[in-house]
Amino acid sequence: MSAMEQTRASSGGLFGFLDRSRTIAKPGFNRWMVPPAALCVHLCIGQAYAFSVFNLPMTKLLGITQSAPGDWKLTELGWIFSIAIFVLGFSAAIFGRWVEEGGPRRAMFTAALCWAGGFLIAAFGVSIHNLWIVYFGYGLVGGCGLGIGYISPVSTLIKWFPDRPGMATGMAIMGFGGGAFIASPLSVWLMSIYRTAHHVGVAPTFITMGLIYFFFMVVGAFVVRVPAPGWKPEGYTPPVQAQKLITKNDVFVYDSLKTPQFWLIWWILCLNVTAGIGVIGQASAMSQEMFPGRVTPIAAAGFVGLMSLFNMGGRFFWASTSDFIGRKNTYFVFMVLGFLLYCTVPHMGAIGSVAGFVLCFLIIISMYGGGFSTVPAYLKDMFGTRYVGAIHGWLITAWSMAGIFGPVLVNYIRQYNVTHGVPKAQAYNVTMYIMAGLLVIGFICNLLVKAVHHRFHMRPEDDTALATAAEAGAAVAARLTGKPAGA
Repeated sequence: MSAMEQTRASSGGLFGFLDRSRTIAKPGFNRWMVPPAALCVHLCIGQAYAFSVFNLPMTKLLGITQSAPGDWKLTELGWIFSIAIFVLGFSAAIFGRWVEEGGPRRAMFTAALCWAGGFLIAAFGVSIHNLWIVYFGYGLVGGCGLGIGYISPVSTLIKWFPDRPGMATGMAIMGFGGGAFIASPLSVWLMSIYRTAHHVGVAPTFITMGLIYFFFMVVGAFVVRVPAPGWKPEGYTPPVQAQKLITKNDVFVYDSLKTPQFWLIWWILCLNVTAGIGVIGQASAMSQEMFPGRVTPIAAAGFVGLMSLFNMGGRFFWASTSDFIGRKNTYFVFMVLGFLLYCTVPHMGAIGSVAGFVLCFLIIISMYGGGFSTVPAYLKDMFGTRYVGAIHGWLITAWSMAGIFGPVLVNYIRQYNVTHGVPKAQAYNVTMYIMAGLLVIGFICNLLVKAVHHRFHMRPEDDTALATAAEAGAAVAARLTGKPAGA
């Protein structure tokens, strides 16, 4: 244990059990306990993908049965999801190193406080009909919970499963995609229970879901463990030589930002996410408008839940597949197949094929989710395992930008088309072709990815410098607490 960790552990306190030193696994600990702990967090924060089921009810908070003059518009409500995803990315970047150093338990518990708190604040905003409070609650506070919770188990899982890093991150991150599969029907059911003649039931639904999520996320925080230094799976032998795009060296978190590989992968993720996230954010409303009279609100909620199932399954399937065909080849599949499917969607709408529409988007969403679960292993291949969690935090800013681009493209292009007389059933066609074009750019970025130059690799003297800085930080902390560093 380092001097800094000893100082933290010695400080104890009410939340001493959250310290990283308290989460080091003892001999005989079963590493397969870690993925369920990560799932406890990711299944909860994955509710973000089901937020679209609240959009139409929240346009009728005053009118109850139909929108009243003072009710919020869909374009205004779309920003709730966008803000949350934007904050997710930047909170992951800002707190990435804090999560890496403090360990997964502290991060998961903090995420639980933020995520549940965001729901409670948003419920208050809904109850007094103040959209800015909803933006602050679900978007800002909840978004911090999303970011911290999202990256909290990634580095830990890669360390527990060096033999299958893609599968490991896929197991956890599939929970984020699958959260909507639970949240979508749960939200509709709770709103139906709480609905009265005077309100649509959104506020009490927010409160109930916030409390439920807090409980399960805390359970995950208590279960998670980190491997002891030097631990390896039984029978695992690291490869003697690094493969072409899999390094055995580590790159310091801030040095990774200086490499072209980081920014190429950043754009790959951003473009892949932009192409899918706008659809997810408006999936319920889009399916009802493209097939009026044929897709009911209940069926649309079912579609959102089904998309969540494929989002979840795709994260595990594609990340596991990448362990065999490579990360770069996996992204080539995403870009090419995604391009073909986005170009097909307008045709499915034109011929009125609900089944074809659904099938296209289920495959698209599986690859959208697969992009998220495959990228931590892609980063591990490029930059090593030591700082992969913090580097992943910085990369998630691509998600933040996509969280703005995607919904804006879908919502405002749709509104522009409707305003200019385009039928609602055809209002999304231009957007689909734009999404296909984005994937072409993503294909080019992926083509340019190659191994990181050796000048960015960490050297033994870098380890010494970092250790000296950690000791200095521990000494400062000891002075502030009035305790010796080794106490």
